[in-house]
Amino acid sequence: MISRELIRKVRKIEIKTSRLVNDMLAGQYQSVFKGRGMVFDEVRLYQPGDDIRLIDWNVTARTNDVFVKLFVEERELTIMLMVDMSASTLFGTVRATKRELMAELSALLAFSAIKNNDRVGLIIFTDQIEKFVPPKKGRKHVLRVVTEILNFEPKSGKSDINTALKFMGHVSKRRSVAFLLSDFLSPEYEHDLKITAKRHDLIPVTVIDPREEELPPVGMINVRDLETGQIVTLDITKQVARAFKLKAKARKEVRESLFRKLKLDYMTIGTSDDYLPALMQFFRRRERRMRG
Repeated sequence: MISRELIRKVRKIEIKTSRLVNDMLAGQYQSVFKGRGMVFDEVRLYQPGDDIRLIDWNVTARTNDVFVKLFVEERELTIMLMVDMSASTLFGTVRATKRELMAELSALLAFSAIKNNDRVGLIIFTDQIEKFVPPKKGRKHVLRVVTEILNFEPKSGKSDINTALKFMGHVSKRRSVAFLLSDFLSPEYEHDLKITAKRHDLIPVTVIDPREEELPPVGMINVRDLETGQIVTLDITKQVARAFKLKAKARKEVRESLFRKLKLDYMTIGTSDDYLPALMQFFRRRERRMRG
């Protein structure tokens, strides 16, 4: 049963994201996510200058007049949200946990999609597929997607991005726009990322917390690994904090270098950030790339 608190959370997200979609993102979304191609619309009489390759010979033979086929861009897309629900996504030291931010980002993308009459599907994963919601249209469906993300209790605390990517290949045969929302702390995933990127328009969205990139030199602290539950005592000296920051920077550089090598459009959004500038920058960057 859905609690009143959850209903309030979902409603709050709907109001906020719907406003952003209506005011700022709807046009941006439509400009950078194209349909899968051209589909037949109708036939009309041949006019001087028409491409003779478009002549519909069947209709022409039946009517004794020359007709050509007309095509329009197929606008309907399938947007697939692949959301990492491993225990590390429960981490958050500022305004929200990574999981809460993923839910809000998912809602924003989903409401943008349904405003453009596209379908939205959901894959929740850890080191296994925890939940699959087949793509559908409509506000009611999007609210279900958001509710699933906010309310879901995964069986596993571990993460394996490859599991989600392989599953995506099984359930989505036609080319889709796939947003992969994760903190990307999963082990090696380059091979499956490359395969998925060939079949789909894959967009990695890295969600991070500031304390995963930099630690203050606070001395002795107890920390718990959210995925294993193990508690360890650490002495965060200036040297340890500096080494931690360098390691986090190197991890980010490796990750983004991989995305660039695979020619993926990607985003990195922090729990302390206003995510709208990052989204707008992503849309502008993608639009420039498509024009080029």
